[in-house]
Amino acid sequence: MTDAGREVANRMAEAARAWLDSLDADQRAVAVGPPPGADGAAEAERTSWYYTPTDHGGLTFHQQRPAQHRLVMRLVASGLSEAGYNTVATVLGLENVLDHVEGFSVNWGRERTRDPSMYYLRVFGEPGGPRPWGWRFGGHHVSLNNLVVDGRVAATTPCFIGADPAVSPLLGGEKLRPLGTAEDLARELVRSLRPESAARALLLPRAPNDVVAGNNTRVDDRVLKRAELWRPGGHIPDRAEHPATGLDGANRRALALTPTPKGVPGAELDAGQRELLRTLLGTYLDRVPDGVSPLPRYDDPAALDAVHLGWAGSTAAGEPHYYRLHGPRLLIEWTNIHRGVNHAHAVWRDPETDFGGDVLAAHHAAHHAP
Repeated sequence: MTDAGREVANRMAEAARAWLDSLDADQRAVAVGPPPGADGAAEAERTSWYYTPTDHGGLTFHQQRPAQHRLVMRLVASGLSEAGYNTVATVLGLENVLDHVEGFSVNWGRERTRDPSMYYLRVFGEPGGPRPWGWRFGGHHVSLNNLVVDGRVAATTPCFIGADPAVSPLLGGEKLRPLGTAEDLARELVRSLRPESAARALLLPRAPNDVVAGNNTRVDDRVLKRAELWRPGGHIPDRAEHPATGLDGANRRALALTPTPKGVPGAELDAGQRELLRTLLGTYLDRVPDGVSPLPRYDDPAALDAVHLGWAGSTAAGEPHYYRLHGPRLLIEWTNIHRGVNHAHAVWRDPETDFGGDVLAAHHAAHHAP
């Protein structure tokens, strides 16, 4: 493990302890969960995640004082690069913009529907202790999931960031586009492909309504229903029993996640396209700090060769579209469909060890064997 990676784990532990020390007994009862790898029900809760405005589990900003809000954001910052933190902080503030876009009128039966204080933090286990520990921060369009094992950051996925609106006007004719580069680079890449490669990259002429893997705990080919994007017992949108992607039958099979990635592999791209691909990967993998990000892995040409680009929908700017980058230990999904193609979802996952499941198993085998 690099020194930088160990420093990230230490910063996380210091920030988490400072936050926990600020809480009273009632707050701690909500804020702290069992250590990772505990019993089945506890681990199921740790690995449940959402990106909708639903209960993510933990303590909200509403349940804390302003000084504690600052400690929450210090912990959030410890697990992100500077650019990643700035993007996440912007997405939280977009709740106010979205409220305005919707005329301050959406009512889901709670005091405020579009609410920048409805973000949740929970710590699992004892930060900095000898046992594995982790933390989760999430709310509408944000889900950060971190695990520390043996003093190192063992997992930072799933890592979801969305933006609604994806584009909003600023003074002086500027535009706020928190995820704009991830959209523009992918479109430039797919439009640069030779016709035969472009045909292979296009998995479906129609874009799905959402990312294909949804918020499944494990990346698989299960059809996810819309209701599963929301915690049971809270608000669930209409058409809850319909597929979250809006796809069924042959269309769903065309976009299904399969062990062998679909699309065009990096091995078939020219030098300029490969540089675009690596830069596009950076818009996701650079969300987290140096020493933790797996981006240097793609300095190896063989690793970049194995990344497949798949696209669905139109390649024209302003038209509904979806793309994914899929390869060993990598799944990136993007979609921009709704609100007049002004509502983006962008998620980075590690299909082999989301939530650090394999690292936890190895730790327990080494330290808790009978």
